[in-house]
Amino acid sequence: MPGRAGSDQGWVVERSSTTKQRWVLALRIAVSVAMLAVLVDKLARSPSPDLPDFTASTAGWLAGAAALTLAGVLLSAVRWQVVLAALGQHVGYSRLLSHYLAGQFVANVLPTTIGGDVLRVSRLAKDSGETPASFASVVLERLTGWIVLPVITFVGFAVNPGLRRLGNATRVALFVAAAPIVLLGAVLWAMARHHSEDVMHETGWRRFLAAIALGLNRLRRQPSQILGVLGAGFAYQLVLVGAAVMAARAIDIRPAGPTALCAFLPAVLIAQVLPISISGVGVREFLFALFLRPLGVATEQAIALGLLLYLLNLVVSLLGAPAFAVGGRTRRVLA
Repeated sequence: MPGRAGSDQGWVVERSSTTKQRWVLALRIAVSVAMLAVLVDKLARSPSPDLPDFTASTAGWLAGAAALTLAGVLLSAVRWQVVLAALGQHVGYSRLLSHYLAGQFVANVLPTTIGGDVLRVSRLAKDSGETPASFASVVLERLTGWIVLPVITFVGFAVNPGLRRLGNATRVALFVAAAPIVLLGAVLWAMARHHSEDVMHETGWRRFLAAIALGLNRLRRQPSQILGVLGAGFAYQLVLVGAAVMAARAIDIRPAGPTALCAFLPAVLIAQVLPISISGVGVREFLFALFLRPLGVATEQAIALGLLLYLLNLVVSLLGAPAFAVGGRTRRVLA
């Protein structure tokens, strides 16, 4: 029967997609394990560093880093709310925070094939009944980082001229920071050629472009909202820089000060979202070693900083477990 054939074909496509996602997940886990093995071997071959004494000051820096990491999550929900408001969707902050925490839990704790952003879109769409706007809000929220992070890097290099003469560290940081700007230009060019806002009926990269087109066209009606979106983006990313500065002080990496981390941390944040490892494990630590070594930071200390930031993020993401477990219940959230 035709109906049954179509159903079987859809099932085969869905099964094939699920199988592909599982293979990709397995590959990312393997890459993460391999990169961790390389890092552990490097640490084993390096002289053991003198670990700082765990003092009240150390505890204070760690507590500050953890508090700012949590503040970053709270500001992420604010950024998402500002984007939604610019799109004409007024959603309660507590509900958005619940969805964001659940997404963080999925992305950073659970080794699943369902990304945290996918979870956020699906739960918000159930609440509001506005799937296109929900998808567009998450896409635009992520795109703010493509603008904000490069700007922070360029400001860091401008404020501290000495960072411009660090050889490969300087070149790689500037290259990585410039990449999102180039990619954003390519996306806008492709969007202009695509001419579609039909998020629901597009697939793959075309759905991504349609979401951007939908979001930008709604923003044109309220251009003043763009400043609010970018302001929330800068606040979020600068809080992450502050958390990294405090984490560096906790393990006595004094050269990793505010201007150095303004210059280099955005490049780390950009690179660690590449889908080649789990939660950026290995990528983050490698880049910290590359960027901080010319400043006199030992490789093992740079690796320790990367792992510490990962652990802080992991601990904060665990707060999303309750939201993940019970936060999918539909409720009316639009004003």
